[in-house]
Amino acid sequence: MDTNLFDPQPGSPLTVAARVESRLAALARLLWLDTLKGRLVAGALVATLTGIAVTALHMGTVAERELLAMAEQREHFEAGRTRAAVARRLDELQRALQSAAAMVDKGMLHSPRGVETFLERQPLLRSMFSSLFLTNAEGRVLVLADSSGIRRSDIHLGDRDYLRRSVVEKRAVISDPVPSRVSAEPVVVLTHPVLDAGGVQAVVGGALRLASRDLLEHLAESRDDDDSQTLVVLTDDMGRIIAHPQRTRLMQTLDAEPRFAPAYARWVAGGRQTKDPTGGFADPREVIGTAAVPGSRWLVWRATPRAQVLAPLQRARQQATAAAGGMALVLACGFIVFIARQLQPLHELKRRAAALLEGQRAGDDDNWPEPSGEIGELSRTLRHVWAERTQAEAFNAQVLQKLSSVMAASPVGLAFTRNKRFELVSTEICRMLGRGEDSLVGHPTELIFSSHDDYVALGPQVVAAFEAGEPYNGEWQLVRADGSLFWGRLRARPVVPGDPASGTIWSMYDISDQVDARNRLQHAATHDELTGVLNRKGFEQGLHEALARDTTPAAVVMIDLDEFKPINDSAGHAAGDAMLKAVARTLVAQVRASDAIGRLGGDEFALLLHGCDQARACTIAEKVRLAIRQLAVHWEGKELKVGASIGVAERGTEHETIAKWLADADAACYDAKRSGRDKVVVSGTAVLRLVGP
Repeated sequence: MDTNLFDPQPGSPLTVAARVESRLAALARLLWLDTLKGRLVAGALVATLTGIAVTALHMGTVAERELLAMAEQREHFEAGRTRAAVARRLDELQRALQSAAAMVDKGMLHSPRGVETFLERQPLLRSMFSSLFLTNAEGRVLVLADSSGIRRSDIHLGDRDYLRRSVVEKRAVISDPVPSRVSAEPVVVLTHPVLDAGGVQAVVGGALRLASRDLLEHLAESRDDDDSQTLVVLTDDMGRIIAHPQRTRLMQTLDAEPRFAPAYARWVAGGRQTKDPTGGFADPREVIGTAAVPGSRWLVWRATPRAQVLAPLQRARQQATAAAGGMALVLACGFIVFIARQLQPLHELKRRAAALLEGQRAGDDDNWPEPSGEIGELSRTLRHVWAERTQAEAFNAQVLQKLSSVMAASPVGLAFTRNKRFELVSTEICRMLGRGEDSLVGHPTELIFSSHDDYVALGPQVVAAFEAGEPYNGEWQLVRADGSLFWGRLRARPVVPGDPASGTIWSMYDISDQVDARNRLQHAATHDELTGVLNRKGFEQGLHEALARDTTPAAVVMIDLDEFKPINDSAGHAAGDAMLKAVARTLVAQVRASDAIGRLGGDEFALLLHGCDQARACTIAEKVRLAIRQLAVHWEGKELKVGASIGVAERGTEHETIAKWLADADAACYDAKRSGRDKVVVSGTAVLRLVGP
């Protein structure tokens, strides 16, 4: 019961930890770590290796950072090379379309055979695109050439954004990836307007099928030193993939490619910057390089695994680790030889110290080693400590003997605890607990508590009192050896303030009679002696608590018995008391255990219905009225009956005090009596409403 109340018992997690600690100690002895020589060697070796490791780690970190920076620059450079190749390819395609557009004349546009002949004379241009077409200014396809041949078509492309832009802006346009209206496959379309003095007369266009003609293929040759793990992808400015080694990735957003997903997320978060998207794509697994393709809204993305970049550095680290291990072995051997020579005098000192601890005489000073330096000082200190220890043990024995005598004679239960176990107990405390001294001393203090939760709750309270410089006082339910419970008052003081390890002195009193008397007084103060329900004071306390709960609905039901006075007058007050008791029992049977029932005086009762709005309270009030109406008390051959006039008042914003609340309920009750009795009347904010017959 001292301030440290949470020592685990046998079988608890700390016992397992103790076994692990024992095994570690055995390993330490095997490695000489339980000796000073071993620890000095280990310390020197650890210090040396730590210095080597810290230096190597710092150099490795710097080298890794520089290597990754160089790799990132290389990825951006390679992405730039790919960008330049893609740009050159797009420029070639656009120039080819421009040359074809220059050969279209206005008369040809009105001759079906003329436009077919035009495409027949463009074999090189047809080979550059998966499909080639010529439309008029409105977007109607005049002629189409693809792998199936040259033919006329009824396809209309006037709603395509790239065609409208080419006509309106009178310039070449590269489209976003769109589904082809010929093959339904995703394509990228390049267009060039046919211009004359009258404006745009037609549009020449070529489509590249993404699934069958990779835009990166033959456009950007890989360097000879590129590793096969490097991935190059081409996307549009919305992140849709338009070129990928795996065709299944086409037209998906870049986050569908796991190697680019983190970089894509940061790119989207940065507003999809396409003018200069390089940098800012640090990835824990990949080195990312990007470049925007001029003349289009395309981006080149490159990814190389960081593991691939750092592989040479990892091999160098492994070699350095092996070299450091060899160096550690050599240093350990050298340290052992050196330290063993320096600490040789300690062997004799250890033997003499062990003899002293076993109770042998110290002997003459000549029998103790007297080396110079720190070991000589240690020898003199050990002899001094032995003398002081012998004196202190003798003094402690005398103190404990006196304390045991005092505790045995004390009429108050006294106990000394340390580490949550009893170390000394008085005769009186054994009597109160019904236990022998041997069943308490050395046992956990928790065994005297009736509840584990109580035992756990005691600790913080004791700590708080001791930290405030005050003794602890508290009342707890304790348990005797036979299982019976009693209330005890516990008082505690630390042996040494601020030092929980020094233990705690406790005093214990049996206060069961005082607690019972106090409980009886508290019950009598708030309950009606005749009926056992709450009296006015107890009922008003419940009203105060209900008003404090602002968000919880509640209602007061005021009950005034009808025809009760004639019972007192004709049958006597004893009959009236019997009727009041019967009414109280009836009320208990009609309401919930959480509701409050009070007798406010005479034949006036009241209910406090928690969680009930007006409608629910009226229903309960009507049940109460009917139950009282059916109640009959047989007294000296007579059947005594009463009725009830009932008023209901739900708590409202106007009820700032319990007096106002009770007054409204009482007014409703009075109105019930005035309207013919045996009624339930509800009090509203301003109007009294009749409920019942």
